[in-house]
Amino acid sequence: MTAGCNIHATAIVLGTTGFLITGASGSGKSALALSLISQVRHHGRFAALVADDRVDLSLENGRVVARCPAAIRGLIEIRGVGITAVDIVPACILDWAILPVKAPYDPRLPPEQELMHLEVGNGLPIIRLPVDGSLSPLDALLAVLPEKLGI
Repeated sequence: MTAGCNIHATAIVLGTTGFLITGASGSGKSALALSLISQVRHHGRFAALVADDRVDLSLENGRVVARCPAAIRGLIEIRGVGITAVDIVPACILDWAILPVKAPYDPRLPPEQELMHLEVGNGLPIIRLPVDGSLSPLDALLAVLPEKLGI
């Protein structure tokens, strides 16, 4: 295991795939996480929160692992509602980074093989998902990664 870092992000598991949702404060990370978890569970598949707002990252056996800092374990902020308790899993291996995007999309088409560089040494491929209501986030994710979620 390498030395870790703590970043401003949200980590979730959908099926057996780990996602790190990244973006500026107020970009919709927590809302996107809750939406994806709810939609995947609606399809009868496993989905859970690992961490919201702050994520501890480490590199273990060549894979990026996400964990939640103890002080915020089991909590998520819903803007306008407050901080609420939710079920979590203690850790996950991260496979992808998700970047919430809103219209107007700039760039309209994301760069090919876009990568999120991490302090722990490995990077994660980035998927941009709309969070402006123009498309269901799960529908967009399934269009990009249909085989990864098994829905």
